[in-house]
Amino acid sequence: MSFKDKIAVVTGAASGIGQATAEALADAGAAVIAADIDREKGEAAAAAIRSKGHKAEFFAVDLTDEASIKAFADAVQARFGAVDILINGAGWGQTKPFWEGTPDFWDKLVALNFVGPMQLAKALLPKMMERGSGKVVNISSDAGRVGSLGETVYSGAKGGLIAFTKSLAREMARYNINVNCVCPGPTDTPLFQGQPPRMREALTRVIPFRRIAQPEEIAEAVMFFLSRRSDYITGQVLSVSGGLTMVD
Repeated sequence: MSFKDKIAVVTGAASGIGQATAEALADAGAAVIAADIDREKGEAAAAAIRSKGHKAEFFAVDLTDEASIKAFADAVQARFGAVDILINGAGWGQTKPFWEGTPDFWDKLVALNFVGPMQLAKALLPKMMERGSGKVVNISSDAGRVGSLGETVYSGAKGGLIAFTKSLAREMARYNINVNCVCPGPTDTPLFQGQPPRMREALTRVIPFRRIAQPEEIAEAVMFFLSRRSDYITGQVLSVSGGLTMVD
């Protein structure tokens, strides 16, 4: 699997699944644009990729801020032109009962997990459409497929990202652009490590493989959707949950 000469944007690249995906793409020859709101960790992630002799640059972006998204997209396209790959990997959530949430908290969840990826796609897709090729992978969550206790609004936002993926895939097919979605289950990321130990242990017990996914395992699913093996696949949703969620 080679991505030589491909330009790949990966949001959430400072840690977790986004970082693992950025590393996998760079290992396969892509020039990676590592995007994140955390400048220090993002710069370190890009530097780590370059230390292996691969191509990576960090660009800051706040996916809850429309102006930041536009500035990011303008800077990337001024430097690289049309990108070949867009990975909407940034995401965030916090477990709490629905009735304890506030409008500000909900707005942040929806902006980061749903509206931000839409805005970034809108900013980057026109040049991909002009060229007539490209691949987009949105990283949603199994919470968006089956719901998740204490993550009601997060689940709604991630469910919206799934529906957005399917509809966008229909619109982009005429431009030879594939749009697919990966839905991780519990994964060993900084966000997951912030959960109470009792919750982490309970989730591990109910997963058929009896372990939490590693970020690299989610990245492998993303890489499949980016590869030539998936050229005739679009609008699809792939759960990577160790068998935790077995639904159509």
